[in-house]
Amino acid sequence: MKISVLVALLMAFVSVASAANFNQDIAVTWGDGRGKILDNGQLLTLTLDKFSGSGFQSKNEYLFGKIDMSIKLVPGNSAGTVTTYYLRSQGTTWDEVDFEFLGNLSGDPYTVHTNVYCGGKGDREQQFRLWFDPTKDFHTYSLLWNPQRIIFSVDGTPIREFKNLESAGVPFPKRQPMRVYSSLWNADDWATRGGLIKTDWSQAPFTASYRNYRADACVWSSGKSSCSSSSPSRNAWLSQELDVGSQRRLRWVQKNYMIYNYCTDTKRFPQGLPKECTAL
Repeated sequence: MKISVLVALLMAFVSVASAANFNQDIAVTWGDGRGKILDNGQLLTLTLDKFSGSGFQSKNEYLFGKIDMSIKLVPGNSAGTVTTYYLRSQGTTWDEVDFEFLGNLSGDPYTVHTNVYCGGKGDREQQFRLWFDPTKDFHTYSLLWNPQRIIFSVDGTPIREFKNLESAGVPFPKRQPMRVYSSLWNADDWATRGGLIKTDWSQAPFTASYRNYRADACVWSSGKSSCSSSSPSRNAWLSQELDVGSQRRLRWVQKNYMIYNYCTDTKRFPQGLPKECTAL
């Protein structure tokens, strides 16, 4: 086998990651011991108390990928807490793709807050309820990011699609590599009912749990991507789109579980809705 072919195959292989070991792939970056990697790297927990929250990030940066994480959210009275799981680049004109889980009083549903930033500008919020209790068990939250679209999914069901509409003048994040981040922190000035419900510190510490991190992605290192154009079948997610069944499930979620959509908020945008809301 020629060396060039072998190198191309090895580079293509790098983009296909198996279920990760947190010790190998994740760094707990803040929280002074409140973030813990357990069970030989198979489980990670983040904790919030009155003094601090905690957070982690991926050791690798990625330029496109499909990122999966199984999360069990803070149970009980989680009002005022926010658990985040997102992609973000560096700098003042960063790109970012967000999942944020806004806690609530016991028995009341979580709010799933999503947003897309490009060049440091966001304001593209959509919010959802879930069709299950996300504190009882682990559920998989996925971000598919390729040059054509970003798809947010829960247990394989798409809840949001943000398409590349650069042809209509809408910025799309595709030039800046991003890391995976997650955090658990106190945001009781806004997170629950606009800040009306405060964190009940008698319930602390609050804990969110993570497992089954998978990054099937193009690792970006030293200005180069690990993905090889010679093996597109290994990187099928690079051109993945929603099939008919997935589109049907997306409409079901948005009809029954979406509680806010910036694309219908005419009071917020009196001068006209953002371009991507009318270009579809």
